[in-house]
Amino acid sequence: MKILITGSAGFIGSALALRLLERGDEIIGLDNLNDYYDVNLKRARLARAQNHPRYTDVRVDLAERAKMAEVFASFRPQRVVNLAAQAGVRYSTENPHAYVDSNLVGFLNVLEGCRHHGVESLIYASTSSVYGANTRLPFSVHHNVDHPLSLYAATKKANELMAHTYSHLYGLPVAGLRFFTVYGPWGRPDMALFKFTRQLLANQPIDVFNYGRHRRDFTYIDDIVEGIIRVLDKVPEPDPTWSSDAPDPATSHAPYRLYNIGNQQPVELLRYIQVLEQCLGCQAQMNMLPLQPGDVPDTYADVEALVQDVGYKPSTSVEDGVARFVAWYRDFYQV
Repeated sequence: MKILITGSAGFIGSALALRLLERGDEIIGLDNLNDYYDVNLKRARLARAQNHPRYTDVRVDLAERAKMAEVFASFRPQRVVNLAAQAGVRYSTENPHAYVDSNLVGFLNVLEGCRHHGVESLIYASTSSVYGANTRLPFSVHHNVDHPLSLYAATKKANELMAHTYSHLYGLPVAGLRFFTVYGPWGRPDMALFKFTRQLLANQPIDVFNYGRHRRDFTYIDDIVEGIIRVLDKVPEPDPTWSSDAPDPATSHAPYRLYNIGNQQPVELLRYIQVLEQCLGCQAQMNMLPLQPGDVPDTYADVEALVQDVGYKPSTSVEDGVARFVAWYRDFYQV
């Protein structure tokens, strides 16, 4: 297939592009290479695929309406995976406009491109953060998520609503993927594992929020990519059992689906740090701090919908995943 991946220099996008190239797909990789974090890392991710004969590298900002229209008109992708976004819960309190530009304006441009150019299906990244103030665990796609706790989460909830609207109005098959704390080699420097590794190796103290008591459903990058590919290969269809009297948020009378992609094994932050200490062979100095604004205490994914529809659920343990990250980090940064 010819597949457009937005956010192709990102953690998930670059890994997905490599997997799809390996199986024979043609990839149009779109990214604006913004400086939210180290651009050199983004360039290094891109370098793994840029010279592949079936890879086309496109440098466009999602929010640029005319240029996005040109991308769709020129390349005419059969399917689209929208992973480009302004990420990060805490940063959304500092620079809210970046989230509106990328996650709302940019996503609208993707939807319009899909609508006008006969795209077979759109897969887009949502987040576990949409569960917000919910405390009923595990988090299910069948739960209501109307109480986000950060602007980042609100923009992703808005993406789900926008996608449903286009699916309903124009018959566009869409599937939203709620990712749960993705980690692994080539990861994001603003995420805890990356920061903690850098600081521990430099013998610097680490900031541990919520006194290390909150739990996250840490999900390894290879598991995330496998989940995306399985959903990409199964074009969403209308749910014949959907009822407007008891509307299920995860499906619709339109060709619309929502899925959690999480490990179903929540791990306390202190345990995560302990695993990292063992892999690095050093002990962390911890600054214990309260929960940050916008953060949620726990995440835990119910992935039953993913299992039922595409026969898959993530399975990599934190012990294995963190060890692989540390091996990559030491090799990449030569430390």
